[in-house]
Amino acid sequence: MKKIIALTILPVLLAGCGNSDIYSGDVYTSDQAKQVQHVTYGTVVSVRPVKIQTNATDKQNNNIVGSLGGAVLGGFLGNTIGHGAGNKLAIAGGAIGGSIVGGAVQDQMSKVNAVQLEIKQDSGSTIVVVQKDSPNNFFAGQPVRIVTNGKQINVSPR
Repeated sequence: MKKIIALTILPVLLAGCGNSDIYSGDVYTSDQAKQVQHVTYGTVVSVRPVKIQTNATDKQNNNIVGSLGGAVLGGFLGNTIGHGAGNKLAIAGGAIGGSIVGGAVQDQMSKVNAVQLEIKQDSGSTIVVVQKDSPNNFFAGQPVRIVTNGKQINVSPR
């Protein structure tokens, strides 16, 4: 019984190890540290709550930990069913089903609350920035500071 609990909790713990703070306007990556940043100012036009899927890159979800953990757990549970050929079928079915469920669980756990900010820059242009934050921290009409190195951008209240 302890093994089942441990195998159930392990994929959840590993999936939770991902660092989603890098999507925040208050966190800079190591590439941004000690680099010249360009600062502009603007005013928030609109704020929309969105989600960032942190385990997705290039239109693909990377659910390896959840899928593998689910497959192991499913195979382990399938091993407790039947004997002989039925047992092998239960192990295979449990592993496949567990992999699908584990991937879906990791997919849900990898979503981060974020905001989509439409900002009218003082220069006259309008930009949209998505970053991890609460919609309560920004509002239409709020003056903001926009910091960018040309590749990454952070928005903070002014």
